[in-house]
Amino acid sequence: MTLSWRRLRRGRRASKELRLGEPADVEMELTIPNHFRCPISLDLMKDPVTLSTGITYDRQSIETWIEAGNLTCPITNQALTCLEPIPNHTIRKMIQDWCVQKKSFGIERIPTPRIPITSLQVSEILSRITTAAASHGQKQDDCRDLVRKIKALTKESQRNKRCVVASGTGSVLAAAFAALSSSQSQNVAVLEEILSALTLVFPLDGEACSYLGSAASLHCMVWFLESGDLSHRRNAALVLKETLSSDHQKIDALLEIEGALEALVKLIKEPVCPTSTKASLVVMYHMVNNNFMSSLSKDKIKERLVEMGLVSLLSEILVDAERSICEKALGVLDGLCGSKGGREKAYHHALTMPVVVKKILRVSDLATDFSVSILWKLCKNEGREDGGVLVEVLQVGAFQKLLLLLQLGCAERTKDKATELLKVLNIHRERLECIDSMDFKALKRPF
Repeated sequence: MTLSWRRLRRGRRASKELRLGEPADVEMELTIPNHFRCPISLDLMKDPVTLSTGITYDRQSIETWIEAGNLTCPITNQALTCLEPIPNHTIRKMIQDWCVQKKSFGIERIPTPRIPITSLQVSEILSRITTAAASHGQKQDDCRDLVRKIKALTKESQRNKRCVVASGTGSVLAAAFAALSSSQSQNVAVLEEILSALTLVFPLDGEACSYLGSAASLHCMVWFLESGDLSHRRNAALVLKETLSSDHQKIDALLEIEGALEALVKLIKEPVCPTSTKASLVVMYHMVNNNFMSSLSKDKIKERLVEMGLVSLLSEILVDAERSICEKALGVLDGLCGSKGGREKAYHHALTMPVVVKKILRVSDLATDFSVSILWKLCKNEGREDGGVLVEVLQVGAFQKLLLLLQLGCAERTKDKATELLKVLNIHRERLECIDSMDFKALKRPF
């Protein structure tokens, strides 16, 4: 097999060719030695590696083969005793020398690849991190340097990241974080590094979440949410979201920490980045929709969030929020509207009704479900005799949107709520002309 390169003759060689009557722009054919080719891709190998069967392949090709679930050598069909290929430095050096020799044909020398980390090397680093963390801060600098090394290796390549994650790095880092959190003030620097490293190895397994769900770990994360700089607040929010998920026991433990709710609301009121805003909304969603919590406790949490102005914040965010934030904000608002205080705030905020109606059939099926649920709770529990809320919902075009929703189809629970809303709204429909839509272009957030 041959490869062709076009090259432009320059200088003395060009003039010589012109004297001989040859064209200056010629097509050259160059044959690549077979042992320089990858048996899978048939291309020149850039990072030759050898398997336990003795056959050499290009690293990217053979790793793709193994990741597809193949546990045999493509050439010999023998079972692989080790899935970690060994770099073939001899072949790589020969290929580089050959590239240098063929430089005149326009071939560039293949750079020496960085050798990926092995699971054994990762295990050694993690063992040292565990030992350093167990010293209760006496080896804080060593622990921080080791965590930084893990971070650097993880960022270096996707292959390294897979190896780091598969080696149980999340659990080791979480255990170190829990151990050092007991002396938080003395270990701030290394705790910051561990939080940052944890965000690189998501998703965390159950063991890691168990360590991070300890009282000391949760207190430490809340402290970073309250007083850390922007990057540390973001990392704390992401790890907290990953830790809590829907574990009601960890959520209960978090709620007992003074300042936890205030710190989460602050991330929405003074956003650091979209990622941290989403994380904060997810944590609050699990709080207000925790089915394992008693109704009294859940209502207290909702009332606290309402008193912090969360209903107003969410209504204003929804005006121009991107899809993911919109879904999460509607989910939290739906939970808050399950309380009397939340509904009162929603009734008195001018944006709530129009912006919720506007999100029906505009964002996603999930956002539509939440929007219909919010309207259903507000209209069902209205105590005003004049039906003011129902009239307002009609004015912003809810009747038409609900009819269209039933025609297009939706989840059964949403369909039942939409049907019930239409029956209630139809009573007041003759009192005014419905407005199809509202323009939000000129609306500005007050923060």
